[in-house]
Amino acid sequence: MNVKLDDSWKKHLNYHINSDGFKILIDFVKTEYKNNICYPKESLIFSALNNCKFDKVKLVIIGQDPYHNPNQANGLAFSVPMNIKHPPSLVNIFKEIEQDLSIKYPLSGDLSHWIKQGVLLLNSTLTVRKNKPGSHQNRGWENFTNEVIKLISAKRKNIIFLLWGNYAKKKIKLIDDNKHLILCSGHPSPHSANRGLWFGNKHFSKANDFLELNKLEKINW
Repeated sequence: MNVKLDDSWKKHLNYHINSDGFKILIDFVKTEYKNNICYPKESLIFSALNNCKFDKVKLVIIGQDPYHNPNQANGLAFSVPMNIKHPPSLVNIFKEIEQDLSIKYPLSGDLSHWIKQGVLLLNSTLTVRKNKPGSHQNRGWENFTNEVIKLISAKRKNIIFLLWGNYAKKKIKLIDDNKHLILCSGHPSPHSANRGLWFGNKHFSKANDFLELNKLEKINW
């Protein structure tokens, strides 16, 4: 497995990519993909970074790990390919957007149009074994994606970070809140949303208000 990472990220992350820890991670991932069915397909592992160049990032949404059922994971957090049934968390994301911005619930769960506008849809763990959620956690992916978050925090300004759920909220310590906007809420999963911790957070309108305030183009959610 070759690490094919866009140059805009690679030049900042080379020190980590060349570390012993990252090499051990890649060897583990290679073995997993050789011996098991894993998601997303190899060519999509770095999709989030490769489709949202470093200097184009406006907003970061942090997920946990890819969908573990067949045909769902496309390398972007919370996103699924067109014509795939929307997972429960994505359903609740779209419902909140509908309530918040009066945008009609979409047919497609593919969030590629977000990433093209500078929304980095970053899972903390970039791979997973089929039907085994969390199976590739604590193998080194988190170290890599934490470096991505720290890089954005240090080298950019006025970035919006949407931290949904306790797992994502732990990333606060990696972000300089004097330079960036951090919005936190419960996770969009039914477990959290049904307890009143998700709906009504208005993160999507708040993000656009912040972008407008900083004379940046709003996201077409």
